[in-house]
Parts: sequence; C-alpha cells; structure tokens
Amino acid sequence: MILRCGRYALAPDRPLLMGVLNVTPDSFSDGGRFLHREVAISHARRLAAEGADLLDIGGESSRPGAAPVGEDEELDRILPVLDALRDLPLPLSVDTRRPRVMREALAAGASMINDIEALEAPGALAAVASSSCCVCLMHKKGDPATMQRDPVYADVVAEVKTYLAARIAACEAAGIARGRIVGDPGFGFGKSAAHNLEMLRRLDEFAELGVPIASGWSRKSTLGAITGRPADERLAASLSAALLSAQAGATILRVHDVKETRDALAVWLALRATNA
Repeated sequence: MILRCGRYALAPDRPLLMGVLNVTPDSFSDGGRFLHREVAISHARRLAAEGADLLDIGGESSRPGAAPVGEDEELDRILPVLDALRDLPLPLSVDTRRPRVMREALAAGASMINDIEALEAPGALAAVASSSCCVCLMHKKGDPATMQRDPVYADVVAEVKTYLAARIAACEAAGIARGRIVGDPGFGFGKSAAHNLEMLRRLDEFAELGVPIASGWSRKSTLGAITGRPADERLAASLSAALLSAQAGATILRVHDVKETRDALAVWLALRATNA
C-alpha cells in the first residue's frame, strides 16, 4: 500500500523510520535539549542525514503527567522549525492534537499530522480533510496528566483495535482517504507495562485494520521497568522493541536513535532477504 503524505508517496517495502524532534522543555527523554530553535534545526538535519524517512516535530509534551501548553506557545515552538526544514526531501510530521495548530502547520509545509487524540477534537477532521496530508491516529486512554493511573482493559488489543477502526471510519466519512491514514496503538498512553507487552506480542493483529501501523517504543518507561535503566540508557532495549515491532509488521517505527535503529534493521532485512 502506498502511503500518501502531501506531495510525498511512501512505499513501505521496509519499516519506515520516523525521527523524533521534541521542541519542548519537558519531554520524557530529551526535554529541553532541542528547545532552542537552531539546536532543534541542527538535530533535525542530523536525523535526516542518518536515514530518517520522516521527521515528527512536537511542541507539546505528551509524557505521563505532562501539563498542556497554550496554542500560541506550541505554534511558536514548531513553526520556525518547520519553515527552516522545508528544503528537506522527506515528509515533515507535526505531533499535535489541536486543529488550529494542524491548520497552521499544514500551511507551513507539514505533510503529516500525528495526533494522540486521533482527530477527536472539534474541527480536527475538517482540518486534515481539507489538505492532502497523511494522518497518524493514535489510541490513548485518559489525558497525559492522568493516563497512567491504573489503566484497566478487559482485552487491550481488542479494545484498541475497536477504537482505531472507529476513528478510521470517521476519517473516511470526512473525506480522508484510507491511503492517507496510519494507525498507532499508543504504547505507553494509558497502558501498563503488561498492556504494552501484550500489544507488542499481538501487534500483527492490528494489520486487520487495513492501514499501515506505527509503533513507538523508543526509550519508553516500560523499557525502563524491564531493564532498570533511565531514559538515556535505553538504546539497546529500544532497538529490541523496534525489531520486534518490525517482525510483527509495523510500517513506521517512531524512534529517537535513527542511525542505530537503521543499522539494526539492516541486519534483520539482510537475513529476511536470504529467506525470500
């Protein structure tokens, strides 16, 4: 399936790498490192040089416990970075849940909207439908400030799939073609470590949704719970989760460490090619 992202057409014949750029003071693993505009731009260009297929720019932290920021502040963080990166030959995604931010980001050259609220906000569907961008619809349970307070599911995979199927249907009804839609189970967003591992174990079941699937495990707290390591020491665990996601059919891997993930995937792809 060709994934349409504005003027880009991505053929996911291998897992695509989405490099993370948090232009925030409080993201869970790199908060504050790239808040300065020139530092953020330099880091984005480095991620692109390392082999990122897409870049995901966020101006509001969605880590557990994070407080929201105002629309104007979010725009002040991301728009100058977007403008400076428009010459890069790859899709620029903006990680936002606000329709106004979506509209202004798309006008500034974004090719994708990555929404942790799956376009549920009033006006969000229209903001995306009026463009030719791609949208990543993510599942979360609760708000970032409270979502990790004892989340409960009867069957986490079934419930997340049902939610994403409904949001995909809402997008199509609003005029957003299926070829522009990505689904994201939302690892770490209102899920316990056990829920996250269950979704990873059964990630192949999400292919039934009929859209590409994104997986975001990079440096997540579940990896810290498993390994006992802080966020800046979770590279090995992040690579393991990325490879397991790829093996289960994930189309997009959202990662902080592009170069290392690309190398790990290269080994897996080489092995897979020998078995073709």
